Amino acid sequence: MSGLVAPEWLADRLDDPSLVLLEVAFKLPGEAAWHHGHIPGSRYVYWKDLCWDDSDRQFPSPDVMANRLGALGVGEDRTVILIGDTIQFATYAYWVMTMTGFEHIAVVLDGGHQTWEGRGLPMTLAAAPPVEAASVQPRTPDTSSRIGRDDVLSHLADPARTLVDLRSDEEYRGERVSPLTAPYDHGAERGGHIPGASHLYYERLLTGDGTFRQPAEIAAEFAGVGASRDRDTVTYCRLSHRASLGWFALTRLNDWKHVRVYDGSWTEWGSMVGMPVER
Repeated sequence: MSGLVAPEWLADRLDDPSLVLLEVAFKLPGEAAWHHGHIPGSRYVYWKDLCWDDSDRQFPSPDVMANRLGALGVGEDRTVILIGDTIQFATYAYWVMTMTGFEHIAVVLDGGHQTWEGRGLPMTLAAAPPVEAASVQPRTPDTSSRIGRDDVLSHLADPARTLVDLRSDEEYRGERVSPLTAPYDHGAERGGHIPGASHLYYERLLTGDGTFRQPAEIAAEFAGVGASRDRDTVTYCRLSHRASLGWFALTRLNDWKHVRVYDGSWTEWGSMVGMPVER
């Protein structure tokens, strides 16, 4: 499996007890779309509660992630359907589950909440189903898809690496540090982009209804900004959600092997003293 399932595939399996449906949302409880209508059987989870350490700006350990998943009803015989609100929050959760050893039980719903609702598929206001106690064991963690600021900084002039910025046009140009959809402009102290980074707005990887474009079309978009299968590719955005979508599209849908996400992304780079910025 590519790590991706179609909305219609899930619609035919809503009564399957082996599926655990998690809507990973950017907004806090009460504000997220899930609370105003959601896929039957799904439950809401705030992205930081699932994907970050409780105190540090770090990912959870495999043991902590196992406990969180178990508390959500995930067991060894379950498959987690990650529903993004919006889709990049599902790919981000998938990326984190990969790094913590749970990729084998995770898939992303293509298009997420937006596409499901847009296609008129079943929605409900019913409360989330009761959680059945479960436990799951992580397999071998794999952080090879993650890259830090020091590695990015030391390879800015490396001709063997393509650095791809998946933020909006205004973010890349330095006019804003968050997208226009954000309630206010925040997220870094300086605007601009990492020197030498190519720009590819993440929505170019998606169709009009929010699902992924065909793999060959996605590969062509990345090729258009200088990336290729045999080169080192690093994606980044503001918080690495959109970057994770690019990583997912290349590695899971196109089977590219040399793709990593700059975890800190612009939130870190644009706020650190002494980091070079280009506009």
